[in-house]
Amino acid sequence: MQAFLDQLWIARFALWDGFVLTVEIAAASILFGTLLGGLVGIQLSYAPWWLKLPFRLYVDIMRGTPVLVLILAAFYIPAVAGLNLGPTQAGILALSLFAGAHIGELLRGALQSIPPGQAEAGRSIGLTFPQLLAYVLLPQAARSALPPWINTGVELIKGSSLLSMIGVGELLLKTQEIIGRNFMTIQFYVFAGILYLVINIVLDQLGKAVERRVGQH
Repeated sequence: MQAFLDQLWIARFALWDGFVLTVEIAAASILFGTLLGGLVGIQLSYAPWWLKLPFRLYVDIMRGTPVLVLILAAFYIPAVAGLNLGPTQAGILALSLFAGAHIGELLRGALQSIPPGQAEAGRSIGLTFPQLLAYVLLPQAARSALPPWINTGVELIKGSSLLSMIGVGELLLKTQEIIGRNFMTIQFYVFAGILYLVINIVLDQLGKAVERRVGQH
């Protein structure tokens, strides 16, 4: 144990850098994925069929593709097209596209579960469609969409570990580099697992706090 603690102290800055980068990537992916998912969910619920079709194809393709394949595609395909994305940027792009599809689908389900009378009541008092979304539909949809949204966030954090495959210096890659120097495989993988668990627990608690706050209104 003392030898592990000594190595942990030596590696503390590398582990911290990986931990922080993991949190930053997950936060950015959740943010961009939520914005994209909001657009997708609204289009799937209310757009005409010809406009809904590309969004439906996007959701089906993203949800049916393994995260690792999305990450590799986001890293290599832009380079072929002449876009120079760094590993971290490509990772955020892949995870955001993955999150956008899942969040869009869960928002679609939440919006379509709202009784039609709610929208009819809003139109009867003269609300425009954007006002109807902002004041009537989205607040109600958020209550039922929050729990699966938290689950998507957890999946993004776990999925961020796959970014080590394209050289992103997040927590798993830093852990692997440290293990390559001291050969304490089990100890450092267990420690990295604990750190991932901490991130997921914090996200879960933040989501539940938001859920309680939304439920009070």
